[in-house]
Amino acid sequence: MILDIERAAHGGVCVAHAPDGRVVFVRHALPGEQVRVEVTEERSSYIRADAVEVIAASPDRVVPPCPWAGPGKCGGCDWQHVSVDAQRRLKAFVVAEQLERLAKLNWDVTVEPLPAAPDGLHWRTRMRFAVNAAGRAGLRHWRSHVIEPIDDCLIAVPAARVPDLIAREWPAGAEVTLDVSSTGERALAIGIRDETITEHAVGRDWLVPVGGFWQVHVGAADVLADAVLDFAAPRAGDGCLDLYSGVGLLAGALATRTVAVTAVESDARAVAAARRNLADRDVTVVRDRVDRFLHRSEAPADVVVLDPPRKGAGREVVEGIAARDPRVVVYVACDPAALARDLATFADRGYRLTHLRAFDLFPMTAHVECVARLTRAPRE
Repeated sequence: MILDIERAAHGGVCVAHAPDGRVVFVRHALPGEQVRVEVTEERSSYIRADAVEVIAASPDRVVPPCPWAGPGKCGGCDWQHVSVDAQRRLKAFVVAEQLERLAKLNWDVTVEPLPAAPDGLHWRTRMRFAVNAAGRAGLRHWRSHVIEPIDDCLIAVPAARVPDLIAREWPAGAEVTLDVSSTGERALAIGIRDETITEHAVGRDWLVPVGGFWQVHVGAADVLADAVLDFAAPRAGDGCLDLYSGVGLLAGALATRTVAVTAVESDARAVAAARRNLADRDVTVVRDRVDRFLHRSEAPADVVVLDPPRKGAGREVVEGIAARDPRVVVYVACDPAALARDLATFADRGYRLTHLRAFDLFPMTAHVECVARLTRAPRE
């Protein structure tokens, strides 16, 4: 089909309409373009497709810097064909659209760049590679188990030395984890290994399990910690909850401003690292699921910070937070749709969005990180 592309949508796609009226979600296109597409998935109510020929190009279109990006190739980067400035505008549009559609919020969104990696390349410090039947590591196609046999990855930090990893022979079917820390450590692992690497952020070192969670952008940890502290504005006597706390980065930052911080995390390796990382801080680290903790704990919660997984916190957790009646809630989100759904639930419980910042922590992809500040609306 030849289609006129209408707008960007959540998930690294653009929207068009087929001749029969069905919505078509098109990858590798841009709003305002006319493209020839190849259908990759067809359902009764929608179609997925790749733009395989550009008939009329957007002025924001560029030649992808990576030779393995494009239709039928590596699925890791959604916007390699888009200028970096335009990528941020597209992400801002999507965040604003999700807030309006799912949370009924009309919000002016700007996606902020980070000082590191201004060209959108060489920023990623953590990667996972799949290994094909020939023992060669690569990256999967979009929504597929097919492995693209790359020679390098241009969004990885140079210290990752991806070509060296690709040149090695690995066990067929394995998953290879690569972590590169801000202190210069490089760790390769197959599966889960009981090892740590050392990161440096907010003025101190942090032990992080190999393959465990840490922000993947080389400059993200400090930026997010500063934004969270600014929005939370904890007071000396506050009780603070840090939910989905990982290895304790945000809990440690909060502990510099107040005296009672409780960090809640379900992953055993992250909890063990957090207890070592925060041994010199007045932080109680609890291993528990957040929903269960909120149901049975009476820890004080003047300030609540949460950084849930991509699916969001969900109604039960949001209602559990609201029931604690915190003065301020700071929500760190890597998915704008999940954030918007949870903001709608917070609104039902009397909390309103007062501030929001969005950061381009994942250049060349459709992902964007948001930090939202909520306070209880005045009671009538």
